Amino acid sequence: MGKDGVLGLILFLIVLYGAWFFELGFSVTVTYDNKALIIDGKKRILQSGSVHYPRATPEVWPDIIGKAKEGGLDVIETYVFWNYHEPVKGQYYFEGRFDLVRFVKTVQEAGLFVHLRIGPYACAEWNYGGFPLWLHFIPGIQFRTTNGPYQAEMKLFLAKIVNLMKEENLFASQGGPIILAQVENEYGNVEWAYGVGGELYVKWAAETALNLNTTVPWVMCSQSDAPDPIINTCNGFYCDDFTPNSPSKPKMWTEDYTGWFLSFGYPVPYRPVEDLAFAVARFFEKGGTFHNYYMYFGGTNFGRTAGGPLVATSYDYDAPIDEYGSIRQPKWGHLQDLHMAIKQCEEYLVNADATHQSLGLYLEADVYYRTSDDCAAFLANYGSRLDANVTFNGRSYFLPAWSVSILPDCKNVVFNTAKVVTQKSVGDATFASSASVSELSLSTSPWSWYIEKVGVWSNDSFTATSLLEQINTTKDTSDFLWYTTSIEADEKKDAFLLIQSLGHAALVFLNKKVIAFGYGYHDDASFNISEKISIAQGSNTLDIISMMIGVQNYGPWFDIMGAGIYSVILADLKNAKEDYSSKEWTYQVGTEGENLGLDKTDLANSSLWTQGSALPVNQSLIWYKSTFLAPEGKGPLSLNLASMGKGQAWINGQSIGRYWSTYLSPSTGCTTNCDYRGSYDAQKCQKKCGQPAQILIESYLMNNAMQVCMGKQKCSVPVSTGILGNPCPGVMKSLAIEALCSV
Repeated sequence: MGKDGVLGLILFLIVLYGAWFFELGFSVTVTYDNKALIIDGKKRILQSGSVHYPRATPEVWPDIIGKAKEGGLDVIETYVFWNYHEPVKGQYYFEGRFDLVRFVKTVQEAGLFVHLRIGPYACAEWNYGGFPLWLHFIPGIQFRTTNGPYQAEMKLFLAKIVNLMKEENLFASQGGPIILAQVENEYGNVEWAYGVGGELYVKWAAETALNLNTTVPWVMCSQSDAPDPIINTCNGFYCDDFTPNSPSKPKMWTEDYTGWFLSFGYPVPYRPVEDLAFAVARFFEKGGTFHNYYMYFGGTNFGRTAGGPLVATSYDYDAPIDEYGSIRQPKWGHLQDLHMAIKQCEEYLVNADATHQSLGLYLEADVYYRTSDDCAAFLANYGSRLDANVTFNGRSYFLPAWSVSILPDCKNVVFNTAKVVTQKSVGDATFASSASVSELSLSTSPWSWYIEKVGVWSNDSFTATSLLEQINTTKDTSDFLWYTTSIEADEKKDAFLLIQSLGHAALVFLNKKVIAFGYGYHDDASFNISEKISIAQGSNTLDIISMMIGVQNYGPWFDIMGAGIYSVILADLKNAKEDYSSKEWTYQVGTEGENLGLDKTDLANSSLWTQGSALPVNQSLIWYKSTFLAPEGKGPLSLNLASMGKGQAWINGQSIGRYWSTYLSPSTGCTTNCDYRGSYDAQKCQKKCGQPAQILIESYLMNNAMQVCMGKQKCSVPVSTGILGNPCPGVMKSLAIEALCSV
């Protein structure tokens, strides 16, 4: 075996040796210098990937994490989601998809490290950025600034999470997998809006985090004024030009976007793997040593967890592992090859500074020497148009435009970012296009329905002589708020109804009949409705159901951004206007079906449901219900809602998210083959123009929830030698059980 082969074998053994000790729970120290994180005295090159535990289920966590490890990752990064861990002040929840301890231990069992981004602000296209709504109603509170009430609650939650991790021995110094923690999140992007209070808040947040004594380094991403010893890190599509704010800190990239998130009414964004690999290679070429993909597995915004406005249920993100937990090729495989190539350069990258050489226009080499004849090199063509041949160390190398070649021995190219040799998926790499997909049509299944009442439906409604802001009124207990008032007319007449809303959508009824529908966009949720109407003589009822599609999750002072109707004007044909904004309005929070619990399994056989062969269609405000046998197998399941309009879906009482199949994206702006060369942004590469953003709702929940026997959510079969017998002591037995379950 040659010298290069021996080095490769030694490196492989070191990695396994480290993982072996780590899996056994040996305590390690984690520090850093200007080059890298130092784990038990060894400087490390670390590849990380974001996997958010609530966007999948515990049953599939091991598979996703296993695929991440196989793809060459060392670290799993996740946010911590305050609003679901403390849904009521002082009452904590860590179960099911929100079992944070189980998730961290699952990562540990796979032999990987954890970066725990506690925040507690997450953004993440998550509802309210991860803040609980009750926080908003504390008197005198202002978020993310030097404000006593807010700082007190933030400090309590930070301590709660840190202490929970300590109690379970999950920090590296305790033998656990957590090697990094994060306080706040991308605050540097909005700090300007908070003035001096923002500057003081950054210092306070850093001090508060350090006082919790996690024994691992803390980071602040996108925070150029992060005080020592907090490490400031980079987020973005490219971070090769990023420089830490202190010469004692390593160059770290905490969010490298593998694609972009999806919003209702928008095309589906994707990022070519050649560009993604180019960005990663450039980062390590320029001295980076810790890199994280956002997302490596995106998953699904189950329930009402999607942020706002109008973030879709799918959080696929064009990630290397798709929403269904399947490997996305060629992205996963090409990045796996990249990680192997970079690992071969580890000893050079963490112990030397780059020697830069210009090889021509947009052409360069960065070389890392251990000795004068022992080095690793990166050759880059960062021009976006022309391929080139370059000479380096007396040899000729071909560099495609917008590419980096990696030479672990300064001679042989083991990887070029533009040359994809891994297998490629055929067609559109989605669950629906898989050749192995089996479909079950529910069109012939027995259906029942429940038609919602329009307007006020219970005696807990209330009145006000103004139009109320929606979030403050519903406290986000429901997506829906009814606004109801009366229009009095001396005679029958035509008029124009003018409605203005902060967002996000509204359905308008006159005398209980639908007359208009309006909605906004992710980038601007506000909208207007202008509708010509016919008013009857006497009293007319105007009912507006205002709908939220996720509470705002990003921006300065995002926590006080509103939703709902703020202006209603009636104008006759002579342009005489009457402002109804200050009239008496009656309000009803939520829908009657929500209040009745129609989404729950215990009402599945209730007489509230209407059954029959004449299923009502093309009707607003209606609940549909059906039952079916779960398909065989353990693979991912999805619900195709292409024939539906806008709403939410539940399987066995568990919400699998919102859908809006009738909201089509613009018909232009997509590309059949997106040129990866040149800087990427979220609008550069798009597909499915003129189509719904999403018609399939993924459901790990469905696959698990379908395990229902005899009307129960779970069942068990006792196994003992008394039942099976034990005729052959010491011989392993096997037991097979088949259960056919239906709801």
